[in-house]
Parts: sequence; structure tokens; C-alpha cells
Amino acid sequence: MRITVLDGYALNPGDLSWEPLQALGELEVYDRCTPGEVIPRAREADALLVDAVEVGAATFAALPQLRYLGLFATGYDGIDLEAARAHGVTVCNVPAYGTASVAQATIALLLALANRACEYDAMVRAGGWRAGGPCHYLSAPLLELEDKLLGVVGFGRIGRAVAALGRAFGMRVLAYSRRVERGTVERGAGTGGEQESDGVELVALDELFRRADVVSLHLPLTAETRLMVGRERLELMKPSAFLINTARGGLVDDAALAAALHAGRPAGAGLDVIGPPEPPEPRNPLLSAPNCIITPHIAWATREARSRCLAEAAANLEAFLSGRARNAVVAPA
Repeated sequence: MRITVLDGYALNPGDLSWEPLQALGELEVYDRCTPGEVIPRAREADALLVDAVEVGAATFAALPQLRYLGLFATGYDGIDLEAARAHGVTVCNVPAYGTASVAQATIALLLALANRACEYDAMVRAGGWRAGGPCHYLSAPLLELEDKLLGVVGFGRIGRAVAALGRAFGMRVLAYSRRVERGTVERGAGTGGEQESDGVELVALDELFRRADVVSLHLPLTAETRLMVGRERLELMKPSAFLINTARGGLVDDAALAAALHAGRPAGAGLDVIGPPEPPEPRNPLLSAPNCIITPHIAWATREARSRCLAEAAANLEAFLSGRARNAVVAPA
């Protein structure tokens, strides 16, 4: 088994061991890979493993020996699944390795907005604390999270983990699940939401945007969800609300969000994802938008989460070699 990792640096910049994959075959690891390098580097591979490299129909057609494509990721929007199926290539992802890390990063962005950590750090370094006297905290208003409404869009593993952390701060939780709008969940009376046993109220998407003090996105990027947060939904939000996105940049219309932030509605945004493209181009309007914190798609990237991801990716490939399907989004033929 010839195994090729095309872009391994993000998963393993040197602090992990490739041994779990080395035990399964002849391993070749590249740190990074441009689109033009994919086919030449993958030409001899039986199994290909990627993080952010996109694999489309032309790539599958050019790699007739390829039998397996493994992802160091949960999302697979960069993979042409129909082309993989047509060429008999099994595709497996890693669905749950980063739940705790992404939930933690979500709350970190929220706390940075609520406590204005970036602004106050800059103010202190510029001498503002000394100059401001006893009212130094008035330069950027602070927000207490207790009793605020946290709106979780997408109520899977990560969404539920974020809800639990929010409740630990005393927040009340609204959640949007696509099951509600598809009619597979009974709607409750009164506020229009279904009350779950853990106290989370399930509501429709627009209702969540209208009511929530914080909207946090935790959906995959699909044709259905692409640009779901545009001008109209942003206008539903309270002027005091925050938008957090640690899911996929394509869920949000960057230009619409930047314009909304300049207009003061919502009050701020915390983004770990942007675009596409990522990294953002210099002209991306969010880079100059007010009250917008941007981190470089690192919510998933704690060492603990990366270690789990590598172990799970190896376990997926080992299962494939044993004739079993594990975490397959395109199952073996």
C-alpha cells in the first residue's frame, strides 16, 4: 500500500508522529501542496490523505490507481464525492476529533468580544490605562453573559458542546436544527420552540436570529447552507448581538457582514473562518470592519485534537484495508 499525505503540516507541524500511518504501508508526506502538484505527487498512491487540498473530478480521472481518499477533517465540501464514487474511490472523514477544541474556541471568541480583550490590551500598551484613571473601563463597554440568549445554529456534537459551555456561564440557549424546519420535530407552544430535556429551546432559524444575543454557527457547508447569513438575516439581529463563526466561511456573506458591522448591527463578530478564499485576500472587507475578531482557522488545532485526528485517520485506513467501512462518506464499492 502506497500512502501519500499531500498537506500534512497543518495536522502535524512536527509535534506528532506519523507512525500510525507508517505501520500501514509505504508512506510519503508532503507538508504543503499547490493545486498543480496534486496529480504528480499522487500518481503512484493507492491511498491519499488530505487536509485542505481539494480533489475534483479531473484529479480522480487522472489517478486510476487510487483506491482510498482519507480526510484529516470532518468537512468534505472540497471533495467531489460523485466523482469519487464513479471512480470507485472510498472516501472517509474524521467526524468528532475536534468537538471540545472548537467549542472552546467558540467561547474564547465570545469572551474576547464580551470583555473587549483585544481593545483593552491595545489600550494598556498605548498608555491608556494610566491616562484613563478610575474610568478606564468605560472606553469599551463590557457585556455580562449571564441570562443572555445564546443562539446555536446547528445542533450536532459541536453545537451541543457550545450550548453546554454557554449554560455554564448562565446563558439561556436557543438552538436551530434542520430537523425543525423539515418538520421532523414537533414545535412547542408559547414561544414557538420545542423544549428539550436539557432546557434548550429549539426554534426556527429566523426566530433564532431575531431573539439571540449571540448567534454561533455550527453547520457544514452545503448547497443549502452556503451564504445562509446574508444581509436579510443580519438585519434580523439585535444591534447589541454578536455573531460567532467557527464552522465554515462560506456560510456567511463577507461583504454583507462587513457592511452590517460598519452600520453597528450586529455589535461584533468573532470569526475563525472567512471567505472563501482562505487565507483572505487583502481586499476582503472584513479585515477592516469594526469590532471584528478574526483567527486563522485554528479552532480545531489544539495538539490534543490533532493527535486524535491522526489516530482516527489511521484507524479509518486500517479498517478499509481490512475490508470494513469506517466513517465512510463514500463507501467501498
